[in-house]
Amino acid sequence: MSEADASSRQSALRHWISRRHGLAPDAFDLKLAADDASFRRYFRLVLADGQRRILMDAPPDKEDIGPFIAIARQWAAAGLPVPHVHAEDQAAGFVELEDLGDTPLQCCFESSEEATTLAWHDTALSLLDDLQNRAASDGLPRYDAELLGKELDLFTDWCLGEWLSLAPPPDWPAVRRQLIETALAQPVVTVHRDFDAMNLMVVDDALHLIDFQDAVAGPISYDLVSLLHGRYCRFPAERRQAWVEAFRQRAIADGRLGDPNAATFQQWVAGMAAQRALKVLGIFVRLTLRDQRDGYLARLPHFLNHLEDALEARAELADFRHWVSTTLRPAMLDRLQAEGISRESVA
Repeated sequence: MSEADASSRQSALRHWISRRHGLAPDAFDLKLAADDASFRRYFRLVLADGQRRILMDAPPDKEDIGPFIAIARQWAAAGLPVPHVHAEDQAAGFVELEDLGDTPLQCCFESSEEATTLAWHDTALSLLDDLQNRAASDGLPRYDAELLGKELDLFTDWCLGEWLSLAPPPDWPAVRRQLIETALAQPVVTVHRDFDAMNLMVVDDALHLIDFQDAVAGPISYDLVSLLHGRYCRFPAERRQAWVEAFRQRAIADGRLGDPNAATFQQWVAGMAAQRALKVLGIFVRLTLRDQRDGYLARLPHFLNHLEDALEARAELADFRHWVSTTLRPAMLDRLQAEGISRESVA
């Protein structure tokens, strides 16, 4: 969004709020609270009586706020912790929301082995249980083979093609097919689709869900993977496997899952983790090249680590893992160094 467009959008937002609250356009405080990886922006509104709101600005030619509004109301009715929608103007792309504060979950993390970090992940996994048990997947878009494939193609199109000028390995079509089949073999539940710490807000020691407008009906392990292979932590295999097994047992007990054995479910999770890591590698490059967003390239090695962790559990993908380690990794680190991002800063 150009500076002029951003200024025009903010002016329109200010006039919308002034009409809603019966105030002069300059009679309240409005400050940028956060940008988004999409075209959305978030502002904090402070009213004269001290009340605070978060305002979502989603340009209607680029973002549809309809799904966000519908899901927020459905999940609230199901007893899930989501921000209250005070008002919306779908034609303009404005939403006035409850202000959940300034503490996304990653602010509570220390090291991946620190007890508080582990405890917060336990809390997040409990919320994931609630999400999958309470939020109906009826009416949500399907996380089908076409969508899964499009996400995987982000890796080859953007990370390999546009950025590294690197051809995919000969077995890529088979890898792509296997990862899609692994995802489709799983029970279907409501999937937040970015159940990562940055989208879990800490409010009075409890977690609230945000940024759920892209929710779909899809594989039961996807949000589990989003959390355990997320942006901020890399856990040892034994810790991840213990969380995955505990999740499997809870899901069997409450009926979300049939009775896959532990090895089968671990394979499902590993395949889903590989799919998501490949997608993220593609998305982060696209955000950099197409959308001119800063800071995403330095995060690539973290998700490359997640990719190798996931592939280690899939013996049939050993050749692809070898290519990732011997071809993709050195090519990526060399390119990052050429971009002025040192190997030490991304280790």
